[in-house]
Amino acid sequence: MSRERILIADDEEAIREVISTLLEAKGYECQIAPNGQAALEFFRQQSYALVLSDILMPEMDGLKLLAHLRELNQEVPVIMVTAMHDIQIALEAMRKGAYDYILKPFEKDQLYLSVRRALEHRRLVMENRTYQSDLEQLVAERTKQLSQTLRDLEQSYDYTLEALGGALDAKDAETEGHCQRVTAFTITIAKAMGMDKATLKQIARGAFLHDIGKMGIPDSILRKPGPLTADERTIMRKHCEIGFAVLERIPFLKDAAEIVYTHQECYDGTGYPQGLKGENIPMGSRIFAVADTLDAMISDRPYRKALPITVAREEIQRNGGTQFDPKVVEVFLSMPDSLWLKLHREAVDPFKLAQLERV
Repeated sequence: MSRERILIADDEEAIREVISTLLEAKGYECQIAPNGQAALEFFRQQSYALVLSDILMPEMDGLKLLAHLRELNQEVPVIMVTAMHDIQIALEAMRKGAYDYILKPFEKDQLYLSVRRALEHRRLVMENRTYQSDLEQLVAERTKQLSQTLRDLEQSYDYTLEALGGALDAKDAETEGHCQRVTAFTITIAKAMGMDKATLKQIARGAFLHDIGKMGIPDSILRKPGPLTADERTIMRKHCEIGFAVLERIPFLKDAAEIVYTHQECYDGTGYPQGLKGENIPMGSRIFAVADTLDAMISDRPYRKALPITVAREEIQRNGGTQFDPKVVEVFLSMPDSLWLKLHREAVDPFKLAQLERV
């Protein structure tokens, strides 16, 4: 184990030799300097655990040396060695960063005690710095692990949504691809309206799962080729409530469940199941209503071919203020047809929230 190195600066050779002899006898390695300038050069060339410095020295006094040492290293303790009549200067040195002072003439036990205390102080400072560094590294590692855990959790959410979407596609062939497209449309409008990332995620999940309640609708109604009767329409409309009941029990889909419950509401209050009106309808549902109508009109259906996007734009514009929120319609109309057609073509992969957020 290497010995602790101490730098001794004093213009009196006898005092330099006495201090170094006493400290070397205690196992320390000492370097002596006749003035502050020489001590400063030694300090710049190698590291020291402690500096003992006289105050009154030629070329560079102890206070100037102390100032330079504090600029170079804040952690190395400095003990001032001074005569009785320099006590005020010694106290000033401590205010400027010296650790302690020893009055000449001094007892060797006093020297040993002061040196031990200074070196112990330095060890504590070094240990605290190491602890802080290790703690910061530990926090960084834990943060990295937490971030990865959150990414894994987000991925598991995607898998859950993909499985739910797949189950719905198996139930109702007409919905195949519709969930991905309408989610992409919804996110695009929501981003243009300045929604934050957390809200975007909930809107995306609600849009993707808007028809999940149809899994509770009898196949005889869901797959009926012709028009539904009044009673059948009443049953079909229950898919909003069914979907909400399923999703509200899933913690990460609780907010999305509100969109599922209200996605058939109309801006003028003529929708279902609650007949909500205007801003009482969640913003995600108001955005979804435009996106859903757009996809329904520009996609092929068993009873008709896809309509031109110009027809869809005209229909959505005409129903602003009745079926749709006028502000959402305005944002939708501000975007080019080419964007919607591109999204319609490309949003066909299994649900991946991270992917859809980039649209």
